[in-house]
Amino acid sequence: MAWESNLEDFAKDSVGSVFLKDCQERTVDMSSGGEMEIEGGETEFDPEALTEMDDEEEGDEEEEDGDGEDNDDNDEYQLEFQTGMDPLAFAEENESGIMPFEQFQKMEYEALAARKRKALELKRAAKAKSSKAPEDLFGASVEEIWESAGFGVGRHSRRRRRKKRKKLGRPSKKITPEVAKMLGESNLLYAMGKFEEAVSLLQECVRISPNVADSYHTLGLLYDAMGDRKKALNFYMIAAHLTPKDSILWKRLASWSMEQGNVGQVIYCLTKAVKADPDDVDAKWDRASLFAEHHEYQKAAEAFEQILVQRPSDVEVCKMVARMHHKTGNCDRAIQVLEKLIEEYPGESDLTAVNLLAELLMERGQFATAIAHIDHAATLNCPDQNLPIDLSIKAGICHAYLGNLEDAESYFEELSEERIEGLADLVVDVGDAYLALGEHKYALHYYTMLDGHKAFDNAGLRLKVADCHVALSQNRTAINLYYKVLQELPNHVETRLTLASLLNGEGSHDEAISVLSPPENSDNAGRSSSDDTEEKLPWWKDGEVRKKLADLYLEQEQYHDYLDTIVPAIQETLYLEHRNQKVKNRKRLTKSVLVERASWIDGRAPDEVFHGFRPVLSSADLTKAARARKQLRKLLDEKRDKKAAAIATGQTYESDEESEEEPIPREVRHKKQPLPNLLKDEEHYQLILKCCRMLLATRRYWEALEIIHHTLQVGYGLEAEKRDELRNLGARISYQLKDANYGFDCVKYMVIQRPYSNCTWNRYYQVISSSESRVAKHNKFLLTMKSKYPDCVPLMVISGHQFSMISQQQGALREYLHAYKLQPQDPFINLCVGTSLINLSLGFRLTNRNQCIMQGFAFLYKYQRLVNYSQESNFNLARAYHHVGLLQLAVNYYEKVLNTYEKDRPPVKLPHEAADILTGEAPRKTASDRESGRCNLHREAAYNLHLIYKKSGASHVARQLLRDYCTV
Repeated sequence: MAWESNLEDFAKDSVGSVFLKDCQERTVDMSSGGEMEIEGGETEFDPEALTEMDDEEEGDEEEEDGDGEDNDDNDEYQLEFQTGMDPLAFAEENESGIMPFEQFQKMEYEALAARKRKALELKRAAKAKSSKAPEDLFGASVEEIWESAGFGVGRHSRRRRRKKRKKLGRPSKKITPEVAKMLGESNLLYAMGKFEEAVSLLQECVRISPNVADSYHTLGLLYDAMGDRKKALNFYMIAAHLTPKDSILWKRLASWSMEQGNVGQVIYCLTKAVKADPDDVDAKWDRASLFAEHHEYQKAAEAFEQILVQRPSDVEVCKMVARMHHKTGNCDRAIQVLEKLIEEYPGESDLTAVNLLAELLMERGQFATAIAHIDHAATLNCPDQNLPIDLSIKAGICHAYLGNLEDAESYFEELSEERIEGLADLVVDVGDAYLALGEHKYALHYYTMLDGHKAFDNAGLRLKVADCHVALSQNRTAINLYYKVLQELPNHVETRLTLASLLNGEGSHDEAISVLSPPENSDNAGRSSSDDTEEKLPWWKDGEVRKKLADLYLEQEQYHDYLDTIVPAIQETLYLEHRNQKVKNRKRLTKSVLVERASWIDGRAPDEVFHGFRPVLSSADLTKAARARKQLRKLLDEKRDKKAAAIATGQTYESDEESEEEPIPREVRHKKQPLPNLLKDEEHYQLILKCCRMLLATRRYWEALEIIHHTLQVGYGLEAEKRDELRNLGARISYQLKDANYGFDCVKYMVIQRPYSNCTWNRYYQVISSSESRVAKHNKFLLTMKSKYPDCVPLMVISGHQFSMISQQQGALREYLHAYKLQPQDPFINLCVGTSLINLSLGFRLTNRNQCIMQGFAFLYKYQRLVNYSQESNFNLARAYHHVGLLQLAVNYYEKVLNTYEKDRPPVKLPHEAADILTGEAPRKTASDRESGRCNLHREAAYNLHLIYKKSGASHVARQLLRDYCTV
């Protein structure tokens, strides 16, 4: 044939002969190396050989007893294509979304699970067999008797089983002559450049013998030569999985993956390379470095620790281990590694390791230990010369922290203004150390050494210098420096706050306010920044700035400016907290969010090779991505089912993707709050109270009620006392507002918490009775409370008042009598019963009117006795007689009122009513407070008496009464 003659010509060439020889060697190696005996034949019993093998078998038995059961489990899994599988499909793009690596991983998991199950079954079978072994009278089994006699039946059987297990090993990968010939021909075709023919031949070879790695390796070479690097990498991946011990191939795949930027795949390949060759330090170093570059510091630390086991004296390895443990917060382990290096390998360690160790010890506050290590390094490495200046400065800083300032200054002598070039960082370190120690004079000395140097030309260093001037009471110099810092960093909030405090302390109140006041174009800037929820708030919207500015206004008694500054911040914070809680409670994510999360693990390009590596993500992000992908598949299945059902019924399927893709409203997104932790600390709670009290004092009731309402709505963590205080304040504001619809919830909760308290019911009825609008929930609430607390006296009295207001005297009398039954000695209840009976007697349908009047006055006289015949009781009796038309008796009791003097007393107030509006503290008592209340009823009695005299015709007596008692 033509191609055979071409092969003969190619074989005569020197390059071709070498290539053919290499191919033959590879084929022969695979053929011979793949042959393994599957089943071992029976071995005849040899008594002479038994004695010679006793010692060897005893060692084997000890080894078998130690790990014989787990022998199969410790074997590394190797990919093997089963019958019915298409190996070529692993290299093609999978439309179902299942990646090659996921298929390999699934096969590995299934194989390991089957191996575990088999081992467990064998263990159970052996245990059952041993329990059924026949025993003699002394309890010994037959095998033990033979073994003790020296014949070793049990030992021989174990040796035979162990030999058989060694022969079994892995399944055979013996190459048939036909496949070996096809491999050789494909290699020759590859060498001749006939790539398409070679690919077809190798594909046929794969179908015949799918577990031969050379087929996939050669396919990788072919596709690489054809320019399809991605498919080549796929075939190389399959070849690598079939030969997992080939560490060189795994590292080559890692190099290719790095060229394409697939870091996760690089790590995966390097991990396989390390498993193939545990002594390969380079692969371990590359893998650990990749972990470190992508901030997987814990994994990087574990990887570098593996290298440290092999190279405990390697300085670079020790330093990397220390750095990674420091990144993870495990400073103790980092210090331990470096100390072990310095102590056990002093000849290998250098000053860089000592420098790193000193930094770690200083960070932990172990300054004396750091000095000891630096001195030891100086003796060991620098016996005849000075220490490097960075180590010397660290030693001085340690002495400074230990309080030895003179010794510290001796280490800092090399830092001078003449030698400042190149040492600016060390000068800053010394200044920072003194600043942290509170030695501002020393710190300022070293900071000023950098004056005029380029290192000083930054706002951060100016801030430190300004702090030193403030500590040294040099406020004017500090103010000038703070102004310079604000020119460079206008959004630096801490600088503005400190500058405003300094200006206010110097008496420049207006200037301090101007530093914290928003700029003129703040409205436009605020709107542009609010469009992006992730963008930081402008400085004038910062909560600390607003609070400081409000305090400055309050000091100047500019109350309206104070409220205009702090109220919007509180309202916005409460609103955002309310919206953010709704965001947290959202249960369903939109499809766009699910797609974005799923793209974290499988969002690579469709033609990207071997997607199956683990992405470099945190465990939480991986969990979110996996859930999102699962949810997307579920949505896709539901969509297909709906579409199929619609087609089956002859209807038109309408997708609801538009509703799924509806964006989350902007106001629902999580935004930064102006006053973080508003409801979590005492300071902010007092700020809310102060703000609400000031709003009440300035008659801005609606804003105060809104703040209280939202605070109670979102402040789940507030203590019960604080919530009650807010509700009391809300009830007080509602009373002033004359609209109980906004204060009803506050007083309702107070009554529910204390259903038998007269104080809470007084507050409740005070708010309800002062309302100018009808409260729809009031009557329903009273009925509910009466059913729950049928023995609540205040509730009965209020119900009676409600009936009296609508002229239903029978209902009122019924409620009052229920209360009288429970508290018959209460003066107020007796008064209510008496007045209700008298009002009832004036009805048209009452038949026993006289009896009703007598009963009413009986209750009124009992009321008079209970209050010791006070002026108030005489007036109430006179008013009752006046009401029923018994004027002579009414005149008698009115005159008793005029003949009795009652001292004025202040009106009774609830505790929160007596408190100051702004401070919330109880005010001091004054003379005006004692005379503010009017308890004397002379004017009321005189006026009613003058009406009687006027009606009877005694006008001059009526005028005289008004002149004596009702003239101002």
